[in-house]
Amino acid sequence: MIRHVVLFTWISEATDEQKEQVTKELQALPPLMTGLRSFDIGPSAGIAEGNVDFAVVADFEDVESYLSYRGHPAHRAVVEQVITPITKGRAAIQYEI
Repeated sequence: MIRHVVLFTWISEATDEQKEQVTKELQALPPLMTGLRSFDIGPSAGIAEGNVDFAVVADFEDVESYLSYRGHPAHRAVVEQVITPITKGRAAIQYEI
């Protein structure tokens, strides 16, 4: 299995509505994806200062499933239209579990 982790920091101008839209759009993706075993997303709980603003943790059956998700038109649309406009920073990793 492949675990995909992405951490985002939003620009200061990002509105609450834009942040909520990220969650809403990402939540719509799992039924469209094959080989997706687990999909957890969410904003920072605000417990520690200096943390990132939002995280995505997704588990895929295999590399092919992850690559299919990464290139899926619905995923690409969310990234390009909803996430990228409010992103200040992004870090990601994929690793075997």
